[in-house]
Amino acid sequence: MAHPADPSVPPAIQCVGASKKFAGKYAVHGADLVVEPGTIHALVGENGAGKSTLLGMISGRLAADEGVIRVFGDQLHSSSPRDARRHGLVVVYQELTMVPAFTAAQNVFLGQLDSRGGMTLDRAMRQRYLELCRQFDVAIDPDVPARDLSVSQQQIVEIMRGVQADSRVLMLDEPSAALAEHEREILYRILDQLRAGGTTIVFVSHNLDEVLQLSDHITVMRDSQVVVSAPRSEWTKQSIVQRMVGKAVVIEKRTERHPLGEESIAVRDVTWPGVLDGISVTARAGEIVGLWGLVGSGRTSFFRSLCGLEHRSRGELTLAGRPVPWPRSMRTAVSSGVVMVPESRRHALVMGMDAVSNYWLGRRSRTRGLLSFRKERGDVVRDSAFFGFNTKRVTEAVRTLSGGNQQKVLLAKWAGYRPKVFLIDEPTRGIDVGAKAEVLASLVNLAREGATIIVTSSELEEVLAICDRLLVFSHGRVVHELDTRDGDVSVEEIVRFGFGESEAAA
Repeated sequence: MAHPADPSVPPAIQCVGASKKFAGKYAVHGADLVVEPGTIHALVGENGAGKSTLLGMISGRLAADEGVIRVFGDQLHSSSPRDARRHGLVVVYQELTMVPAFTAAQNVFLGQLDSRGGMTLDRAMRQRYLELCRQFDVAIDPDVPARDLSVSQQQIVEIMRGVQADSRVLMLDEPSAALAEHEREILYRILDQLRAGGTTIVFVSHNLDEVLQLSDHITVMRDSQVVVSAPRSEWTKQSIVQRMVGKAVVIEKRTERHPLGEESIAVRDVTWPGVLDGISVTARAGEIVGLWGLVGSGRTSFFRSLCGLEHRSRGELTLAGRPVPWPRSMRTAVSSGVVMVPESRRHALVMGMDAVSNYWLGRRSRTRGLLSFRKERGDVVRDSAFFGFNTKRVTEAVRTLSGGNQQKVLLAKWAGYRPKVFLIDEPTRGIDVGAKAEVLASLVNLAREGATIIVTSSELEEVLAICDRLLVFSHGRVVHELDTRDGDVSVEEIVRFGFGESEAAA
């Protein structure tokens, strides 16, 4: 429950006319925002609406071009995150800021090392880290390097860092995007505990169910402006979507089905000791096969094995009826017609480059030995338009694009290889409901043109909306398979399989 507003206490955050421009265009324009102390305040809107930019100005990562920003009544006078931290404000961004070579425990204390007399108190930090693990109900080895953690584990470590900083205001950008359902429940419990202890929480999310579940107050942004801000009691999911996009947006389940072709890929007995155990999967041309399971179930590890990124894996691979050697590099996989679109856009795209450069990175079109820039741009425009990207923005730096547009650039980049099989990991992670609908529709269109799509997602309903078959992963194995085309699917049953309950009962 929210704390009742005390008129003698200034707002935890107050923005008056806050504005920010990039390349002469407003990313945030005249934003007014009030966040009361000890509440959870949700900031929602489509990708590109200005949410993350506003969060960046409040946190000190970006300097406001116009307007005033106050934290507990004190005006922020610089664009320094250190100044914001002095005011008790900590932010956890959607794109993770881990140091890959540091351990999980070291990343929790990044920038706030506990030391006395010039010596780091390793034992005290280790004990505090283990306390946070117990509080979060997770088991993440304190000594494992961050580069060996899954994206969801890295997200939890980032949030642990924010909690460890003992902040008065904790700001979270898409905190649950990489988390499985049970991990989200842990996060929600922690946020409730922090609010009860007086911490103010501001979070950006595209998950409207969690917005309605967690928040005391909801602010909607559209086209770089704050359009409305109201208590949670005044909102429904439908009303939020309508204020976000000006219309109702629904991710609809496929009703029309196109004919499937011959078997395009057959993978048998994929094994990776301790991770994958005898996985076999087949798919036909034009088919969409969904993979679902809890984080750590083996979905991403299976993809990485097929693309030659995990040398400890073994298996048999047949493409279009022809046995091929097990891939030992991504280059080999791509040359055989199999590409993987990874879940982390930040690791897959060069943020300082534009869409054209990212599309052609690692390969170039040539005309008589010279780079054909007209052809390069034309190919990018064609493929990015297929995924719903605004092609007028192909020459803008990718870092200035919204998460949804970055995802469309990433899909276009790999579609440019003209593969027969797409392995797509979490295609809608961290993008708004409108962009989700566009991305999912584009995957259906790819399949209609004859490509084979194997897709994973933590959002079960989204996978079910587009796939022809669903494979449920649990503990490194496929534990259940079902045909989703007849529409008679029990989500509860699928989840039980994901937890291993149905398997144990059988």
